[in-house]
Amino acid sequence: MAEWFEEWFNTDEYIDVYRDRNNAEAKELVELILKFININPKGEVLDLACGAGRHSILFAQKGFKVTSVDLSEKLLSVAKRTAEENNVEIDFIKSDLRNFSTDKTFDLVLNLFTSFGYFEDDKENLRLFDIAFKYLKNSGYFVLDYFNKTYLENNLVKESKDNFEHCTLVQKRHIENNRVIKDIFINRNGKNIHFRESVRMFSQKELISAVEDAGFKVSNIFGGFSAEDFDDMNSQRIIIIAQK
Repeated sequence: MAEWFEEWFNTDEYIDVYRDRNNAEAKELVELILKFININPKGEVLDLACGAGRHSILFAQKGFKVTSVDLSEKLLSVAKRTAEENNVEIDFIKSDLRNFSTDKTFDLVLNLFTSFGYFEDDKENLRLFDIAFKYLKNSGYFVLDYFNKTYLENNLVKESKDNFEHCTLVQKRHIENNRVIKDIFINRNGKNIHFRESVRMFSQKELISAVEDAGFKVSNIFGGFSAEDFDDMNSQRIIIIAQK
């Protein structure tokens, strides 16, 4: 049986639901990362779970050699098309992160926009940090961008509704067994479709511990794309920059 993300991320509906992902925020995050790391301006970048390639394309436009990995053929096809439209070359690879392997090493490894915590088994989730460490060059950097568990728990929007292109979208959220669950109900021209997202919630302490256990030294922790200090109660995100 396919895991939830295998099915959901490979649908047109997923692209519709997340159609408003903000390219300005992606640019802001890329600028933040480049401000606080020190790598070769023509260096190698690995984007793990690249999705539709927003961040990968920005790094490629700045002259980096980018390798981008994702499991979704649908999202990779969008990323490839957008890269072509922007006249940048990126090495796109279809792979489950748990099985990813390469002969390359990288100056920078990325896991951005909460592309972490999807698996039921914590050992499988935490393997991300071991993979990042394995494929980084000595003194290379790893960046994790993830939601802030405490803020999410205190500010969970239990239900939201939206309408677009003859569709009605209802999203219902709840927390169960330390996972945030989102049920997505789409009615398109009278046809009802249901998908579910399920993401493991990790606290700041758990994330820092896991990153350090993999062998990294944490250099910066931010609470948002503008490089603001992380505040456990008020920051919507946690951005960790660590070095091998």
